[in-house]
Amino acid sequence: MCTVCGCGAGETRIEGQPPHEHEHEHADGTRHSHPHEGETHAHPPATAGQGHWHQHADGSWHSHSHTHDHPYVPAGTLHYGQGPARAHAPGLSQARMVRIEQDILGKNDAYARANREHLAGQAILALNLVSSPGSGKTSLLTRTLTALKDHHPLAVIEGDQETAFDAERIRATGVPALQINTGKGCHLDAHMVGQALAQIALPAGGILFIENVGNLVCPAAFDLGEAAKVAILSVTEGADKPLKYPDMFHAARLMIINKMDLLPYVDFDVDQAIAYARRINPQLQVLTVSATRGDGFDAWLAWLDTELGAVKQTRIDSLERELARLRGA
Repeated sequence: MCTVCGCGAGETRIEGQPPHEHEHEHADGTRHSHPHEGETHAHPPATAGQGHWHQHADGSWHSHSHTHDHPYVPAGTLHYGQGPARAHAPGLSQARMVRIEQDILGKNDAYARANREHLAGQAILALNLVSSPGSGKTSLLTRTLTALKDHHPLAVIEGDQETAFDAERIRATGVPALQINTGKGCHLDAHMVGQALAQIALPAGGILFIENVGNLVCPAAFDLGEAAKVAILSVTEGADKPLKYPDMFHAARLMIINKMDLLPYVDFDVDQAIAYARRINPQLQVLTVSATRGDGFDAWLAWLDTELGAVKQTRIDSLERELARLRGA
């Protein structure tokens, strides 16, 4: 069991690949396969305090200290999110949980850094789509792929605990997709995505969509090497979701409010949802769409074009710097 999120380990299955290659053991005794040769496992600085530490591609570290504006917890509430670890596991001290979490996330971030460098080298925009189950992620994605497939190279990595239903829906659009089944696991991690990147035909100069397991908790902590997390919230859910699940909305760069066609039939305050989300993340961008009717899709597709253009320009700048260095050598 992973003490970062409590999910199971060792049951991941990636289409076309036998499981459990080159296993190694975590600090909590769990084991998983280790396909990347020559990678080192990064760790936070020795002086690091508490919180989620992450390492950027340039080698620098930062932490999420979890000082979000959480709602007041009234008397009579049992709150297990207190203490340095902000979680509870029977038999483990807060200090032990923090050490295990830093170890696991440090290793994950080493894989994420390798994924990010690999994607950047091909000028690929990678987006991590996250939401609770039933938000309409896959419907949003299939409509997006249909609109973009004649204009940009595309590919999809699908994450679910079981079945390949969503990958089959994606392939029906004509876009390649690879399914990752996590078994008892409740999120994708950078190691799983790295294995998938080695098997799927990557869309050089295009967009890779990573549809994460439906869960607003655990995927927030795991960097996959993506350019941005896109959090999808539907109007059939509560407008208070950003306050109930703050880490996800803090980690996201864009929030999409989906199923706007159902707004007349449900009790959902769009302005309140946006206000709650920006209380957690003041820089959060927001779009409202209907994946079934197409409302708001022009703005979503324009956002994707802008992000892809930025990725391509970054690659051009990198190549120009390298060319200038070689000329000056």
